[in-house]
Amino acid sequence: MALLRNKTGIGMTSLRTRERMITRLREQGIKDEVVLHVMGEIPRHIFVDEALSIRAYEDVSLPIGFGQTISQPYTVARMTELLRHGGPLGKVLEIGTGCGYQTAVLSRVADEVLSVERIRPLVMKARGHLRTLKCVNVKLDHADGSEGLAEFAPFDGIIVTAAASHVPQDLLAQLAVGGRMVIPIGTSAQILTLIENTGKEFRQTKLEAVKFVPLLGGVSA
Repeated sequence: MALLRNKTGIGMTSLRTRERMITRLREQGIKDEVVLHVMGEIPRHIFVDEALSIRAYEDVSLPIGFGQTISQPYTVARMTELLRHGGPLGKVLEIGTGCGYQTAVLSRVADEVLSVERIRPLVMKARGHLRTLKCVNVKLDHADGSEGLAEFAPFDGIIVTAAASHVPQDLLAQLAVGGRMVIPIGTSAQILTLIENTGKEFRQTKLEAVKFVPLLGGVSA
């Protein structure tokens, strides 16, 4: 696609650099080839300021303004892999759009993505990025993510890209039977947690230490 070829650039933003990122993700234990393929396709450097584009494919989080960050590639791949669980996704809710990178990845592996961001300028920035990549199956809302989007529930998958002190009950209520939620839990020490709705219980599995900005309520202009 010509649009993406124009965005690939040279050096640190080249396709070869993306391929090195995918090799590193495999070495780090990411096994879902669908996720790896998608992350190899999406140009991460367009989601960060031009001054930081040289670091876009390093395995680091980067600032995107307003005290927020774009998650490191491994974290994006890991959370997406957990959500997919080796199969297709229907309707997915993302809490914390940020710059839209995780959203773009989800748009390639799910039928429909609804994403909520509390900071209005980030919503506008993400819309621009997703429009550039022609992510037509995404709906962005400027709203309090801790409340979810009950009017569109239930969701087959829920992904939370900010750390909550506890599992938000509103989000549990919006998870479909058989659905999965991936969420970092904790304050100073955060653990990536998988929650599965079995229909009888919400089964929790604690996975690995992570570092996210905190999940905040309310909205910000």
